[in-house]
Amino acid sequence: MLKRIIKSVFYKKEIMRSKKKHTDNLLGKYITGRVDMTSTGSCYIVSQDTVKDVFVSEKHNALKAFNNDEVKVYIHKVNKQGRLEGKITDIVNRNKTSFVGTIRIKDKSAWVVLSEKKILTDISIPLDKTDKAKDKDKVVVNITNWAIGSKKIQGEVTRVLGASGENKVEINCILEEYELPYEFPEEVERQANAINDKILNKEVSKRRDMRSVDTFTIDPVDAKDFDDAISVEEIDKGIWEVGVHIADVSHYVKPNTLLDKEAYKRGTSVYLVDKVVPMLPEILSNKVCSLRPDEEKYTFSVIFQIDENANVKNQWFGRTVINSNRRFTYEEAQEVIETGKGDFNKEILYLNKVAKIMREKRISKGSISFDKGEAKFNLDREGFPTSVYLKECKESNHLVEEFMLLANKSVSTFINKDNKNHKKTFVYRVHDEPDSIKIEELSRIVKKFGYSIDIKSKKKLNASLNKLLSDIKGKAEANMIETLVMRSMSKAKYSTENIGHYGLSFNYYSHFTSPIRRYPDIMAHRLLQHYLDKGSSVSPKEYEDMCQHCSAREILAYKAEKDTIKFMQVLYMHKFTGKRFKGIITGVTDWGIYVQMKDNHCEGLVRIDSIKPGRFRLDSENYRIVGVNNDRVYQLGDEVEVLVTKTNLSKRHITLELV
Repeated sequence: MLKRIIKSVFYKKEIMRSKKKHTDNLLGKYITGRVDMTSTGSCYIVSQDTVKDVFVSEKHNALKAFNNDEVKVYIHKVNKQGRLEGKITDIVNRNKTSFVGTIRIKDKSAWVVLSEKKILTDISIPLDKTDKAKDKDKVVVNITNWAIGSKKIQGEVTRVLGASGENKVEINCILEEYELPYEFPEEVERQANAINDKILNKEVSKRRDMRSVDTFTIDPVDAKDFDDAISVEEIDKGIWEVGVHIADVSHYVKPNTLLDKEAYKRGTSVYLVDKVVPMLPEILSNKVCSLRPDEEKYTFSVIFQIDENANVKNQWFGRTVINSNRRFTYEEAQEVIETGKGDFNKEILYLNKVAKIMREKRISKGSISFDKGEAKFNLDREGFPTSVYLKECKESNHLVEEFMLLANKSVSTFINKDNKNHKKTFVYRVHDEPDSIKIEELSRIVKKFGYSIDIKSKKKLNASLNKLLSDIKGKAEANMIETLVMRSMSKAKYSTENIGHYGLSFNYYSHFTSPIRRYPDIMAHRLLQHYLDKGSSVSPKEYEDMCQHCSAREILAYKAEKDTIKFMQVLYMHKFTGKRFKGIITGVTDWGIYVQMKDNHCEGLVRIDSIKPGRFRLDSENYRIVGVNNDRVYQLGDEVEVLVTKTNLSKRHITLELV
């Protein structure tokens, strides 16, 4: 939804800059691009041939192109607003042919209503191709006939997932939609179970022994995959040795084994509302590799000597063995910080003091401080949401974050210390500078709320963004503006080509600290050890391909995580059908306004044709809808009262009406 807002508000400036080139010159010509469907049946074509997306109405999509299909489009019109309009003439490549949906069986016919919001077409199923599914079961359907024109698309059921409405089934449907595997092949499980998890003296002799140093983990209360631990020891007056110890997954997961291939295929663990879909089998992620208390573990560590002003005096990289003394939750560590009492209070208070200084230094150098609250659910025994709350980052969260950032930054900086003479291929976490047009439009949006950002230079922009994020705290529009700021940023990704990390304002950055749940971290571990062993540089082409794969898997996992949150929101709001809530307008589109309710942070849509009296139209330049025959206006950030009229679990959609 917010992506569409961003697109619409950037539209006018792009047209002004390139109107002649991208209208008159393309009229009557063909372009190729990717389909971006809307929930109304029309779509936009995202193409490298045009500055602005090309609009295609539902009637000009007779070939039944679906979301993300690659298509050929004939440009037949430039509308009054300067928008290019086209007609899909060919499907170059179908994005996918297998979909998830709900089967309906009635009399002598069967069809599947697809779960994806952006696909409004039902799939006709021959009765002998239902795979014994029952009415309203969730199924996976494969398209067998795309049926050009007015004919119905046909398919066959390839798998029955279970009954609609069951939480486990609905969550698995989301994973299926994004082609995220949630079960491991038997041969992979067998290989994982065969791993020797004993700590061997022969292996310990090759490592730095840290088992006698005070060490602990700090993680969420429901975590089981403990990737990282921190050791701390005062070695001189005012000088502390801090070890960031990371599970040595690469010791157990060897290249090109079945385990390795499965982990690479997945790319990442997927963190859903009610469960984790791990990248590695649970015997590894939750037991063998997890840095559980009172268990000796192999780790890959970065050990720093730090003074009380957070200056790193020395550092060491290498394989270690540790024994964690205590498992803290974030809440338990926070209590130690606030009271000064509890296990390892001296160590935690020192780490917190240093972390605060590191954070202040980082932000002063241009790092952008996103502190957006995260919607979380309290679930009952059956997995149904009973309440929604906003999880906030506290000092204990920042403590862990700063030392993980330090380790990630230090690893990539170490790799690059002599790169001028001997370039070494490595896996970086890169973040490009934001597009100037997006930043200019963000400036226009926040100005309407009384805020400003300085876009004259990178340093001034970052400082003013931090001020903006600070100024909006506690305000009704805070969540919306912070989301818009995040949307205006480029997407971080993995690459062998280092361009730095804009958001963190780091010249070098990598992902090293979470190998249990991220494959790029395993890659980083292997490469770091290879270079510590004086190995020559590896093939950049091979690793760049792996980086692109992992970036793509990360995006799919992110989308699935967001969809499970939306599913839980809809499930939670169902019991409030007919109830009123106060909210804030978080989006304006051609088809309506999106409202986030204040009490529960759930978001729904008020369709534009339901707003009375009269008709309304979108005024994208001013981020509002206005009455055609009256002077009523609803704009981004307005506080409104809404009525919950309908919830749709299959489409994960909440319908609202203005009161």
